[in-house]
Amino acid sequence: MIGVAKSENISYAAGSDSIGAYLAYPDDAEKHPGIVLIHEIFGLDDHIRNVADRLAAEGYVVLAPHLFSSSKLSQALSQQNISAAMKFMMSIPVEKQRDERYREEALARLSEEERGAISNVNQLLFVNRPTELFTEYLSFGVDYLKSTGKVSGKIGSVGFCFGGGMSINLGCTGKISACVIFYGENPSPIEKIKNVNGHIMGLYGGEDRRINSGLGELVKAMVEYNKTFTIRVFPGAYHAFFNDTRPQTYNKQAAEDAWNMVLEVFKENLK
Repeated sequence: MIGVAKSENISYAAGSDSIGAYLAYPDDAEKHPGIVLIHEIFGLDDHIRNVADRLAAEGYVVLAPHLFSSSKLSQALSQQNISAAMKFMMSIPVEKQRDERYREEALARLSEEERGAISNVNQLLFVNRPTELFTEYLSFGVDYLKSTGKVSGKIGSVGFCFGGGMSINLGCTGKISACVIFYGENPSPIEKIKNVNGHIMGLYGGEDRRINSGLGELVKAMVEYNKTFTIRVFPGAYHAFFNDTRPQTYNKQAAEDAWNMVLEVFKENLK
């Protein structure tokens, strides 16, 4: 463990666009392995910055892109709209968050402006998600890390929820050496798994039934394509169990155990 980290807000080129990001790294003159850290569905926030700082203190150069900051997406996925969507989702009990009728009734009680903002976010992030575009932004992030002069060579990724799904999508580009999925959706089509290089680790909450319903297909693909992988399901834990800013779902023991597993897989595959 290095213990002391520096950080800065940066932006990096992504084709004709630009992506804002948080960069955290050890406060020394040495080169270190790189990690692309991918936020939840609600964008780059203080929780993800804290995770970046923690990883940097462990000896990694960490890039946490704000995937919604590009000119193509920043208006619909503004911080105001994302905050409105987050506030709405937080108001729904955990056991009702997949109940479409309950969500529609709750949405109907909001103002027209609030409904419009939430609908914009819903369309882009749940109905017509531009997964390939997000993957391109992350791929450019890998290139940026390599260009900083701070990275020793190998790069991994870790993401949560939306970011967990994007972590494995980045893994499927073949550009990283270890990929960690926190309760994220499978890549589509699942055959993309054949392109992964390095270890795949999936960490899931036992009560996250919708996400977990796809684990059989994921494991089957990893076995078929002879991938090195680890899967762990934490009994009693809900979706987003790692996020300590969400008391509805945070599970301290599961989060601590998962963190230790993440550090171990990165140590084995990146250092």
